[in-house]
Amino acid sequence: MSAGGRGLYPLRLSVTAKPLVFGGHSIARRLGKSGIPDWSVAETWECSDVEGTSGVVTQGPLAGRSLRRLVLDHPGELMGEGWSGPRFPVLTKFIDAAGALPVHLHADDGAARRLEGQLNGKTEAWHILDAAPGATALCGVRNGVTADRLRAALEAQDFDAVLRRLPVRAGETVYVPGGTPHSFGPDTLVYEIEQTSDIQQHAMRWKMEDGSPVGDAEFGANLDMLMRQVDLDSRPDFTPGLGIAVGDGVERIFLCAGPYFALERWRAGTAEPLRHAFTTAQILSNVGAPVRVRTGTGTGTGTGTGTGSAMLGRAETLLLPAVCGQVEITGPADVLFGYLPDLDRDVRAPLRRAGCPPRLVESLGPATHTRGPAPRTS
Repeated sequence: MSAGGRGLYPLRLSVTAKPLVFGGHSIARRLGKSGIPDWSVAETWECSDVEGTSGVVTQGPLAGRSLRRLVLDHPGELMGEGWSGPRFPVLTKFIDAAGALPVHLHADDGAARRLEGQLNGKTEAWHILDAAPGATALCGVRNGVTADRLRAALEAQDFDAVLRRLPVRAGETVYVPGGTPHSFGPDTLVYEIEQTSDIQQHAMRWKMEDGSPVGDAEFGANLDMLMRQVDLDSRPDFTPGLGIAVGDGVERIFLCAGPYFALERWRAGTAEPLRHAFTTAQILSNVGAPVRVRTGTGTGTGTGTGTGSAMLGRAETLLLPAVCGQVEITGPADVLFGYLPDLDRDVRAPLRRAGCPPRLVESLGPATHTRGPAPRTS
């Protein structure tokens, strides 16, 4: 990656690979990701500022600097004018659910502060990259199920008696608010975007790290905490997203959008390159063939802050700081952009101009905040 001037530029970050028991080899063999261990991998954390796994810049003048340090030293350049916070607010992962994930939930913001001593909870979304025919996910409590009935079914490990089982199809996305019990897999490959957090409460008799059994006392304590955090009314559904044409053979699909993150999928042919302007940091992940990425003014060969040019390989990720301002990608391309949105400016306005009905825009996720730049953490 070349970069001119002083300040931030498109950043490659170190990736953390997680060898959890439900993983397999699809991230390398189906997506084509290189540079990860040859053993079974459940997750690769592509852009992370979670405590203990904060990504580290791997190239350029800032090599060796952690994402946490960049957030503190360059908040405006990285996230956009007026933003402040102690850490990067969005976490992204590739997840290989070769086996089924444990049934679990993540606290919402209120429960995280009240019960976990954390700054924020963990709302997330899953974009399905690949799934076997007949694949399903558990997501949310069935209508009419009481807390007592839920607790009894979880104790009996009878999940289908109380949780909703949904069909899973490649290309669809579901926005999963904190407090929603869930699981997906087997044979499902997912790109996940979420709040920066690793808090979770499990309802399983085994540990996802190594499959070892969970004793009765620990299991009971886990269920106690889960029941204090569960939202019995959260019943999210998969959606196909909202697509708009933005050029000759260039398609922009809004996959999900809420106060904590938005995710888009862009595809381009060869008639013209993909061009995207932005004012907040973009997590750019490639889910197609290798592409050439240029940022900054013009083609990215200038000498200003934020300019750069690089190849982005299969299943690789770049963090594009807000100061870059725009990106151009030569097709054919199939890429994901994850970011912390101003919902009015970044999501509602372009969809409204394209004629999308408000009820469909609302299906992308809740609008609890409209940002300014977001639910702030400082």
